[in-house]
Amino acid sequence: MTDHTEVPAPGDTFNFAHHLLEANAARPDKAAFVDDHGSLSYGELAVQVRQMASALLAQGVKREERVLLLMHDNNHWPVSFLGAMYAGIVPVAVNTLLTADDYAYMLEHSRAQAVLVSGALLPTLTAALVKSDHEVKKVIVSHPQAPLHPAELAFDAFLQPHAAAAKPAATSPDHPGFWLYSSGSTGRPKGTVHSHGNPYWTAELYGKRVLGLREDDVCFSAAKLFFAYGLGNALSFPMAVGATTLLMAERPTPEATFKRWTGSVAGLKPTVFYGAPTGFAGMLAHPALPARDALALRLVSSAGEALPAELGERFKAQFGVDIVDGIGSTEMLHIFLSNRPERVRYGTTGWPVPGYDIELRGDEGQAVPDGEPGDLYIHGPSAAMMYWGNREKTRDTFQGGWTKSGDKYIRNSDGSYTYGGRSDDMLKVSGIYVSPFEVEATLVQHPAVLEAAVIGVTDADGLTKTKAFVVLINGQSADEATLKNFVKDKLAPYKYPRQIAFVKDLPKTATGKIQRFKLREQEAGSA
Repeated sequence: MTDHTEVPAPGDTFNFAHHLLEANAARPDKAAFVDDHGSLSYGELAVQVRQMASALLAQGVKREERVLLLMHDNNHWPVSFLGAMYAGIVPVAVNTLLTADDYAYMLEHSRAQAVLVSGALLPTLTAALVKSDHEVKKVIVSHPQAPLHPAELAFDAFLQPHAAAAKPAATSPDHPGFWLYSSGSTGRPKGTVHSHGNPYWTAELYGKRVLGLREDDVCFSAAKLFFAYGLGNALSFPMAVGATTLLMAERPTPEATFKRWTGSVAGLKPTVFYGAPTGFAGMLAHPALPARDALALRLVSSAGEALPAELGERFKAQFGVDIVDGIGSTEMLHIFLSNRPERVRYGTTGWPVPGYDIELRGDEGQAVPDGEPGDLYIHGPSAAMMYWGNREKTRDTFQGGWTKSGDKYIRNSDGSYTYGGRSDDMLKVSGIYVSPFEVEATLVQHPAVLEAAVIGVTDADGLTKTKAFVVLINGQSADEATLKNFVKDKLAPYKYPRQIAFVKDLPKTATGKIQRFKLREQEAGSA
């Protein structure tokens, strides 16, 4: 097992929110978070976090009970999240792009005692509360957009009457700290329970030691705070080093991202940007790309789906900065396998993050040799405690200290790893594994292709063949024969897609991952 003893372990009593506030006690006047409404200094953050702890406890929310956090990225988000943790209450950070039915399920599943919600999302929450039999003590509304009902209270009015809590809850590194719901490809999302210690380890092992974040950095994440990736990017990592984070409530469109990159909002130019391959592709296809000398970027990170080599190379050529690609998961909280800022091998996901062990296993659980695909398992200190109320899925994913990722990977001779698709997405064509991602990554190299997704379809003989769904760049054209030949020229001939369908867009999760299972369902329905 990898030894991470060079990183000091949290003590027996450890509260993550308190840890971050104490780490920044010497810089009270420095901006911690900057959103569309203004700036929040580290000193102001410390006071408001402690006020939030007092306010929630005064409302009758007890230690280890849950509160739902349904909020767009703004300065109230870290106050809410850390304030709950400071009190020993468990924030449940949820995706802001879901439906009232989804939130009704999450309210009932988590038994949330209160909800902290953005004013723009209040109508959806209200519909969820009507659908749910579960009652909450209070709804606290960030930036209300309409008059509030008696059971609702504006965020500032909720905090103001309360003095800052004198001390944090005496939690331990192993006590429940917060939940994140997985964006599962099928079925209900799983409530993934993380401890107070888990974000400490991701910040120490990845944010500091791999990314090398600094106090003078300005961090900006396209991935929102409710994602595991975004939570590290925009909260725990910057706060662990005393950096400043730029928060954005709106969708991370190319236009919105470019505005932040060039300092058009709040006068801050990010030095660190965290994105995802789909977003990078959209940016590079956009006609209003900012000039390299208009930016201050020194580090760019990618996760969420594997980064095609060609995309990383084009980004580097355009902006002079490498994209550091890695893979993480909700279950492991953040990235455990990654390229390095000083060592990028495009086309791979890089090397294990120090403190994490990686194993590739075959169908019978045996180790697989280099060059052959295997199921990815991870052993590391940030693994989730469980899926709440789901023993079967917990046992399947968390196996004796190892976490089953559901991804296929190949280990290369230099110790780096190459993504081979999800375990349920890998295709066996003519008895040989074909990675959908490899075919997709090749298709998007064609100058007319914006995005592509590849699935397996069954032919008249009951054999699996590949089918590609392709989104073309506006104003560009390509036909099926052209794209098939393009792939044949770059990959082994058996890997080319036997069918190509041209579509306007691809189904995706809220994190931007392509949902191949929806394409498979669509094909099954039309058969």
